[in-house]
Amino acid sequence: MRLHEARSGGEGLERSCRRPDEGWIASRGPAEGVELFHAWFAGRAYDRHRHDTYAIGLTDRGVQMFDYRGSTRTSTPGEVVTLYPDETHDGRAGTREGFGYRIVYVQPARLGEALRLLRGKPSPLPFVREPVLTDDQLARAVGRAFDEPLESLAVDSLIVDLAEGLAAAELGGGGPPAAPRINTRAVDRARQLLDAECTRAIHSTELESTTGLTRFDLARQFKAMLGTSPHRYQVMRRLDFARQRIDGAHRLVDVAAEAGFADQAHFTRTFKAAFGLTPARYRALRTAAP
Repeated sequence: MRLHEARSGGEGLERSCRRPDEGWIASRGPAEGVELFHAWFAGRAYDRHRHDTYAIGLTDRGVQMFDYRGSTRTSTPGEVVTLYPDETHDGRAGTREGFGYRIVYVQPARLGEALRLLRGKPSPLPFVREPVLTDDQLARAVGRAFDEPLESLAVDSLIVDLAEGLAAAELGGGGPPAAPRINTRAVDRARQLLDAECTRAIHSTELESTTGLTRFDLARQFKAMLGTSPHRYQVMRRLDFARQRIDGAHRLVDVAAEAGFADQAHFTRTFKAAFGLTPARYRALRTAAP
C-alpha cells in the first residue's frame, strides 16, 4: 500500500476524496500555523499517510475507525482523536452510515511556543498515549475553532487552549495549570487597543508591540484578568458596535460590514450565539418596545 507523506492533513485527505456520495471535505487555512478540516466519509476514507503537524479531531457523527501505532482505534460522537506528528494512520467508517468529524492541524513549532510559556522552559510535545479519549477541554477548543474566522487573535487563543488540553491529557487529565503572573498594565493596554479598534482585524504583532508580551503570554494573562480571550473580547465589542447600528435605519448587511464581520451570515451566527436572537429578531423586538 502506498504511503502518502504530506506536509499537512490536507494533502493526504484530498488525494483520497472520491465521489460526493462517498465523502466530502471542507477546509480553511493554513493561517498562522493552523488548518481546519471538516469532513464526512462513507466506507474507506483515506489510505495510510502521515503529516508533520499535530492533529486534534472531534468525531461529530457515526463511527470513525483508523489504524494507528499498531492498533485499530474507534471513535464515536463527542470523542477526541489526537494524532502525534509523523505517525502513519489511515481512516474508514465503522458502520454503513459513514462518519463525520472536525479536525485541527497545528504546526508543532506553534504548539512548542505555547508549551514553553505554560511550562516555563522548552519541552517535548505532549504525547497522549490513548489517541481516542473523552476530553471536554479539547472538544470545546476544537468546536470553537470552527465557529470563528482564522484571524490572528483567534488562532493564538486556540493554540493556547490546545496546548493546555494536550499537556493535561498527557498527564491523564491532571488539574488546571497554575494561574499566570499578570502584568496588569500590559493587559489594560491591550484592552484599550481592542476597544478603540474593535471593527478591524488586529494582528497579534500589534498587541505584542503595544504590550511587550508575547502573543501566547498575553492570551493567557488577558483571560486570567478579564475572563475571556483577546479575540473573544474584540468580537463582543464588535457586537456592541453592531447593536448601536441595528437600532438605526441601517441595513443588516451594512451593519455586518461596518462592524468588521466577514459577511452577514457570520454576523448572524455570532450575534445569535452571544444573545440568543438573530439580528433581525433583535431589531424587530426593539422596534416593538413601547
